[in-house]
Amino acid sequence: MNLKDWLAISVQPVDLHYRALATERQSQLTKPPGSLGLLEDIAVRLAGLQAVEYPSCDRVAISIFAADHGVAKQKVSAFPQEVTTQMILNFASGGAAISVLAQQLNADFEVINLGTVTPVEHPDVVSKVIAASSSDFTETAAMSVPQLEAALNVGADAVIRAGRRGVELFVAGEMGIANTTSASALMAAFLDLSGADVAGSGTGISSQGVQHKAKVIDQALALHRAHLSSPMDILKCLGGFEIAAMVGAYLKAANLGITIVVDGFISTVAAYIAIQINPNSKDWMVFGHCSPEAFHQGILDSLDIQPLLDLGMRLGEGSGAAVAVNIMRTACALHRDMATFADAGVSQ
Repeated sequence: MNLKDWLAISVQPVDLHYRALATERQSQLTKPPGSLGLLEDIAVRLAGLQAVEYPSCDRVAISIFAADHGVAKQKVSAFPQEVTTQMILNFASGGAAISVLAQQLNADFEVINLGTVTPVEHPDVVSKVIAASSSDFTETAAMSVPQLEAALNVGADAVIRAGRRGVELFVAGEMGIANTTSASALMAAFLDLSGADVAGSGTGISSQGVQHKAKVIDQALALHRAHLSSPMDILKCLGGFEIAAMVGAYLKAANLGITIVVDGFISTVAAYIAIQINPNSKDWMVFGHCSPEAFHQGILDSLDIQPLLDLGMRLGEGSGAAVAVNIMRTACALHRDMATFADAGVSQ
């Protein structure tokens, strides 16, 4: 797909009939109305998204999109770029947090390399290399149009593969040294904020490092100001391959009618961009958690979102979304297996 196709992508409608049936069932279960809080809302939403009376979250796909960022040469991260490759290998070998969580969920799990400064060699890594890294966006646009299109399509292809396996939930994770700088710059551009408004500690940099990151973001915003007129232009100028891939994945999941579980700060930035391209894609997104990264709550507030969890997690990788899947499974089990007042002979 080219950019014109992406801008015209459609989204599956929510089935209001099954949503109404689920709402009615919740009113008949043996509990005070609303007493299960968000668990009730999750079950009702999923019923409408899956167009079934009893939704399920048994079949989960997790795709980790990994790529290096050119802006890393501005010393905005606590870690060198070879860590991107090292973590890709850790994902594929089963040693990372998301690898353990994927196994716990019995999820389909894949790691996709879109381009790293240090080459990746592992038989279980899906190679979709676009370039060794994005460009340094303090000097030029992070991506060319062909590179942006390629990254969007890598994300879409991951969802298409998941859809063929009949998954019910799709989780996108990410890895890329300096990607919190890219994500923060993106949100500053979208919301007309300064670097200081959005910059956070990312990989654990000091307060002085956060101030430096903010200045780098301001430098990029000043350079690209005249070219930040549309969501795709902003993504091209300030994004990264893995962030663009997540945008493509989210839009394609909504297009195919697959529920998305959004992870932390960087994933939420990608979700925000997808929503700017097609506002109806928001219907297909369940936001798994809020991280302590500086501006994550700000994005959620701008989207009027209440996430499922707040556990102080700031790892990324899709880890918070994977934990949230367990809550969603609980919501489905309660909706399906609780007795109604009539079944139990309990007076209303």
